[in-house]
Amino acid sequence: MALPEGRHFVRGDDGYEDARRSTVWNQRVPDRYPAVIVQALDDDDIVAALAYAKANDLQVGIRSGGHSWAANHLRDGGLLLDMHGFDQARIDKDKMVAVAGPGKGGSILAAELDAEGLFFPAGHCKGVCIGGYLLQGGYGWNSRVLGPACESVIGLDVITADGEKRYIDADNHPDLYYAARGAGPGFFAVVTAFHLKLYAKPAICGMSFYAYPFECADEVFTWAREISADVDRRVELQIVATRSVPDVGIDGPAIVLASPVFADDEKEAEKALALLGTCPAIDKALAKVPYAPTDLPTWYTAVMGNYLEDHRYSADNMWTSASAADLMPGIHRILQTLPPHPAHFLWLNWGPSPARADMAYSVEAEIYLALYGGWMDEGDDEKYADWPRANMAEMAHLATGIQLADENLGQRPAKFATDEAMARLDKARAAYDPDGRFYPWMGRV
Repeated sequence: MALPEGRHFVRGDDGYEDARRSTVWNQRVPDRYPAVIVQALDDDDIVAALAYAKANDLQVGIRSGGHSWAANHLRDGGLLLDMHGFDQARIDKDKMVAVAGPGKGGSILAAELDAEGLFFPAGHCKGVCIGGYLLQGGYGWNSRVLGPACESVIGLDVITADGEKRYIDADNHPDLYYAARGAGPGFFAVVTAFHLKLYAKPAICGMSFYAYPFECADEVFTWAREISADVDRRVELQIVATRSVPDVGIDGPAIVLASPVFADDEKEAEKALALLGTCPAIDKALAKVPYAPTDLPTWYTAVMGNYLEDHRYSADNMWTSASAADLMPGIHRILQTLPPHPAHFLWLNWGPSPARADMAYSVEAEIYLALYGGWMDEGDDEKYADWPRANMAEMAHLATGIQLADENLGQRPAKFATDEAMARLDKARAAYDPDGRFYPWMGRV
């Protein structure tokens, strides 16, 4: 079976470099060059690409939206399967199920569901497609209530290394289904569609907003750690430290608490957010909005102020349940070395979490910390690119592991699944991909 005419590019072909660069959403495209890129539009394209890879002894990388900070899908010498064209979605309101391709934009799906009075915990950033997002776990809107989005994946259509089309779920190929919910960029099959459990749209989407100067760091983060178990699960307490918040007129450094809440009515929303007004530094706040109604389109616009397509990005992260006293030295170092906006430091109050489904996603903790470096000039790569890795490495002794959403495994290998989960993944990979056709995670051979 021949590769699709006009939609495959061998290195050196006209159009190859455009095809390669278009698979990375930001401007920092690694110097890694697949031997061939295939832009798939149907199952036959995938089967042909896998047959070509086997015939030419090439490993296969897969891209859906290209939002991997590390561009995990770009590998030297292999075959890159670009799944961005699989952007269809069917919504069955009666069955509360959607079937969507890996190239479907999460924010687009969220809008389509919203119009039907439905909801799914899609990712927080525009442009992120559901393929990589769901495979790695999927922390999204209202995920503290609904769980990581992969828990709401009830089945998948996949094509395995042998070119076979399979439907997988808890009863059909359960080991492959287990892997699909959390293996992320190390998943060893091609997903052509996700079957998603849907939810009723929350009646109210509200928010609170507080901003503090960096001088309040000890008070803010110590308080945030102390209340972590008490934050209503309908609230996403996201703390972002940045050198400026231009969208709200804050020109200097600020620690921003921008917290969505999903509730049945405004009274419940205000009650759920009330705890966030108890910070001991409240009198020093640069801005105070205890409650305001909002919606997801507004949130998407606000979030994207930190993720600009004309910038170059690097990222790293950690899960931790360490005390504030143990975390503060590292946090002070982060704030002291923080590059200019849009670089930022994210603190997320996540747990303690309920028991999770049996799936490869298996490492989390009470607090999630992530660093995002963002800059424009390629000449500043040496100055800024290593900032996330260096700071997370300094705090690694406090980590229980990392989240694959913001992985930096190629530069800093770290634990992203329990030992038991990794053993099960390795066993399933040996069964479904015995020749190692699909690339494993960077940083793990």
